[in-house]
Amino acid sequence: MLTFLRGFGRSSRRNKAAAAATPGESSSSPASGAVVGASASTTSIDTTASRTSVGNQRPLFMCQPYVRTSLVKGSFQTIVTLPKYVDLGEWIALNLFEFFTYLNQFYGVLAEFVTPQTCPTMNAGPGVDYLWIDADKKAVRLPANQYIDYTLSWISQKFDDQTLFPTQQGVPFPAHFMGVTKNIYRQMFRIFAHIYHNHFDKIIHLSLEAHWNSFFAHFISFGKTFDLADPNDLVPLAQLIEAFEAQGKITS
Repeated sequence: MLTFLRGFGRSSRRNKAAAAATPGESSSSPASGAVVGASASTTSIDTTASRTSVGNQRPLFMCQPYVRTSLVKGSFQTIVTLPKYVDLGEWIALNLFEFFTYLNQFYGVLAEFVTPQTCPTMNAGPGVDYLWIDADKKAVRLPANQYIDYTLSWISQKFDDQTLFPTQQGVPFPAHFMGVTKNIYRQMFRIFAHIYHNHFDKIIHLSLEAHWNSFFAHFISFGKTFDLADPNDLVPLAQLIEAFEAQGKITS
């Protein structure tokens, strides 16, 4: 099982933020309901998903035995449920930060395989491209490594923003906190989707499939429990999520 929540509360997030990786160039703040970033700028821009029809081919992560491989038997519901006497905002902030930290670490292991040559576009399999809307409001296709670096950097900047994720006791979360957290969650999901569709063979080669599947099941369980996940965003991995639900790892 993932060793989440080693420390708890605002001091935990503050201490670990200094050690969190911030790869890539600076990214900008996201617009509501979309991933956002800019290549070394701070203007508000957006990203979107472009879908086209393609033939059906079972992806590797849906094949046996990999689709059933996991470190955990049973549901993740127990560990995602809001503990008694814990503030909802604190729980969401802490878990999102932990998800981000571990996703960053997983990507660090795989980064050498995510190159402009192997991944000239950021996609979640054939027919699903994630387009980057730049400062001029133009939709552009970025290599996956550049897209992911921008996204991870943008998320890191959000966690460092004391107006969004305060670490001082007594300072409330802002009114738009849930909108920000949903956007962060969406962006992290896109990285999961890209890795599952394009680099799961590397996950298997590194013998990380049980860890990766458990991490993803935990991530989805949390998102569903606290309404962070838009069903439309989950479409690229809908079959896998349904399989995990059938196995009892994720509860709807």
